[in-house]
Order: sequence, then structure tokens, then C-alpha cells
Amino acid sequence: MLWNGWGDPDRAAPLPEPVVGLLGELLGVRPSDGRSVTLEAVEPRASRLAGDARAAFAEIVGAEHVLTDGASRIRRTRGKSTPDLLRMRSGAVEDAPDAVVRPGGHDEVVAVLRLCAERRIAVVPFGGGTSVVGGLAPGGHDCFITLDLRRMNRLTEVDTVSRTAVLEPGLRGPEAEALLAEHGYTLGHFPQSFEWATIGGFAAARSSGQASAGYGRFDDMVTALRVATPEGTWETGRSAPRSAAGPDLRQLVLGSEGAFGVITSVTVRIRPRPETRVYEGWRFSSFEQGREALRALAQDGPLPTVLRLSDETETLVGLADPTAIGKGSSETGCLAIAGYEGGAEEVAVRRERARAVLRAHDGTFLGEEPGEKWNHGRYSAPYLRDSLLDAGAFAETLETAAYWSQIPALYENVRTALTTALSDAGTPPVVLCHISHVYPAGASLYFTVLSAQGDKPEEHWAGAKRAACDAIIASGGTISHHHGVGTDHRDWYAQEIGPLGVEVLHAVKNRLDPSGILNPGILLPPPTSPGA
Repeated sequence: MLWNGWGDPDRAAPLPEPVVGLLGELLGVRPSDGRSVTLEAVEPRASRLAGDARAAFAEIVGAEHVLTDGASRIRRTRGKSTPDLLRMRSGAVEDAPDAVVRPGGHDEVVAVLRLCAERRIAVVPFGGGTSVVGGLAPGGHDCFITLDLRRMNRLTEVDTVSRTAVLEPGLRGPEAEALLAEHGYTLGHFPQSFEWATIGGFAAARSSGQASAGYGRFDDMVTALRVATPEGTWETGRSAPRSAAGPDLRQLVLGSEGAFGVITSVTVRIRPRPETRVYEGWRFSSFEQGREALRALAQDGPLPTVLRLSDETETLVGLADPTAIGKGSSETGCLAIAGYEGGAEEVAVRRERARAVLRAHDGTFLGEEPGEKWNHGRYSAPYLRDSLLDAGAFAETLETAAYWSQIPALYENVRTALTTALSDAGTPPVVLCHISHVYPAGASLYFTVLSAQGDKPEEHWAGAKRAACDAIIASGGTISHHHGVGTDHRDWYAQEIGPLGVEVLHAVKNRLDPSGILNPGILLPPPTSPGA
């Protein structure tokens, strides 16, 4: 992956000149000077890893899998949020890891963690490096390593009778799909980060894919986990379709972001590869009208596999199709995408029934072209963000979820908070939104913010993000639907679960990680009392 941007450098493309001009007219974007530093010109501070510690790591994983060179460390510095990328583009890599350690299996991970606990070396698990919430930014330790899990990239078991598979955490999304396809199956998990994120990351952050209406969230797919901790191996319970054997310990691992242990094996349910995939577009006169149509499908069915709705602004700008930003739409209203996957006969029946619901809510059928354009560009938005940064614009996202009854106020309050905060900072934004995931009880809202970078873009965004997070909590939303907590959302997550909830999670961490070396500062605020 590009060290100071997203994905494959060969897929990056500059914005067309008319779009750059439009950004200047609408948002006051000034052209960038284009001076992003090169990797060769960036030099991290000297590694603080002691020579005997490096030798000890080499004994465990092999000397060739303990990396302390500058390029290897820089490439595993922070995640891929816009503030992360702005700092990387400026050459600020003062928080690069002191070493990269690449274990090849569960036992090696346990041994590395025990060594780190003994020597008080912090550990940041690393898969695809796609965190956008500060999930790879540890604090409070003089020395830390990145535990790169990419060598652990095997499909170790497929049970075709039960339709489950056992995957290692370092498998990237496309790799997992290719291995499962050899057996005729799919996981069905396709988040925007799909091309680069890993199985372990999906579990650690409670990822939700773009086809969640049909396949479910990733945490719905997990039937068992194996976790390495400084205290040894943690099995989260018998792998079974359902169990009443006490609390479900898997739920302590899913979403824990490496704070309680390192996921080394994930058992997931799998499904036969669909013989038919079809995506189509619908237009609604307003976001409210479209929202009610989606609610009807989510609550009473039939559910498409993919179901999403862009608001008026996102539709107008053209971000509903990231490959067409700036081209916009000649029509007013809101674009919805419905996708169907499965057997040909089943898809035809479900599609016709869903169409009847959408028409009953005054939706206008636009044909398959908008759906296919969305499908073609479904992983393009992060590349678009890089192009916007190159042009001097600022682009960032945040997401939340709430009950259907709370969605209207949540939508308005977050938009107002973002617009007010950035306008006060002198960089008036355009705020776009879409419903990205639906459930019988509610839905998620995914906001995109475009503005001029200004003189202090990180500072401006930090203030706006705080205002948006406050608005989310005040409006009854959850602080994250699928991006996770990291350091960015930590304080608001603490508000969600309350002081006693924070103490409960600290107690879990203290038992599994008494030395506090696992991704310190992530997920949980520091203990407020000796017993916390």
C-alpha cells in the first residue's frame, strides 16, 4: 500500500481541471503546492529496541522477520485517516514503531507477547493498516513494536457440511475470497477497505461490509476465535452454531482492537458463491422519502443484499458514484442503490417483491446502470480522497447508527455540528451523507465532509470531529457503527458504556494484559482509580 496515501499508487489519478476549479468556486480551495515528501527523504528517529531484545525476537520468528529499517517502520506508522495522511505527507513520522516483528503462527505470537510483557515493550497488531480512528497510535510506552500478521495468511479448514471455514488473521479480503472460491464459497464481506483490510482487522474492529443487508456484519459471521495474550492462549468458547453456556466471550474480542489480545484464528460461516449478482438504481424525491422506503424493506422485507441511500447533497455532487465526482446529476432527489445476490430464481423473486415496495414509496426505477456504476466504483472513494488532498481540499468521513425514530434528528444535528464548527474555523464545508447499512430497528449514517484544507487542517478537523461526536451522543447515536473506537472515539465510547462499564473492561484487560502492553491507549481511557 502507498505509504502516505491509499492503496495501489498506480490507481491514483488527479482530479480533472474543471473539478479543481469547482472546488475553488464552491469551497475556496487553493491549489496545493504538490510538495509531498518522498519516502526516501523521511527518516524516523533511531529505533529504541535494545540489541538483546532484537536477538530474542529473532530467536522466536527468525532474524529475517525482525525489521528495523526506516522504510519498513514508516510503512506501518499510523493508519489511513485524513489527519494520518496529512502528517505522513509532511514527513512527520516521530511515532514510527521501533521494530516490525512478523510472526508465522499462533505459538510465535504468544511467545512474542510474553517477551514484550517481560521487557515492557508495547505491541500494536497490524494487518492492512486501514484504521481511520487512530487505532494504530499507541501511547505511554518508551518502546513499541508493530506485530505484522501478514505471514499468517492461510485458509486452514473448510467444513462444507456445516458451511464454516477457519481463516488466519493476516488474510486480506480478496485473498480470503479467492481461497474460499476454490471451494465454491464466499464470505460475503465487502467493506470499502476490502482490498487491503484483513480478516483479523475485520474482527477486531467489528467491520460491516457493503452487502451487510444480505450477508450480515462480520461479527455476525464469526462462530469462534482464538486469541494470543501475554498470559497465554485464550479460547473464547466451544465453536457451535449457538450456545447457552454462559456469556459469549467472543463479544469481548470482537471490537476489542488488539487491547485484550491478538486474534490468531477466526472461524466464520460461509455461503455458496452467488450465481447471480445484479445492482440497480432508484430515485426518491427526498431523503425522508427514501429513508422510509428503506425502513419498509428492512422491517417487513424483502431485503436486497445491498441497500443504501444518498442524501440530496451526495447525489447532487456525484459522490454516490465516486468515479463521477463533480459531474453530479441532472435531476434532483436522492439516489438509492439496491443489489441482489444469490440463485437466479431466488434473486428474480426477491427483486420483483422489493421493487413493488420501492414503487409503493414513490421510488422511480433508474435501471441497472447506476447500480453497476456503483459496483464498479465501490472501492474508489479512498483514492478520490487522495486526489482531493493533492488538489488542496480536505475530505474526511465519520459514521454512526441509531434507531429509525432517532435518525432524522441525528442526521440534522450532525450536519449542523460539522457545518458550524468548520465555518467558524474559516473553512465552510459541504456535508454529504448516506444510509449505508439497515436493520429492522435502525440504520447507520455515513457522513463525508469536503472543505478547503486551510492553514491548520488537522486542528480544524479535530474541533469539528469533537462537535460531531458530541452531537452523535446527544442525539442517541452510537459513536461508531463500523470504523471502531481507536483513540479518536475513546472518550465518547466511555460515555456510551458508563463508568462501571469502563471499569469492567479494564478488569478484563488487567487479567489478560497485566503489563498493559497491548495497543495501549486504544479503546479504553486510562484507569481513574487503582481498582479500575
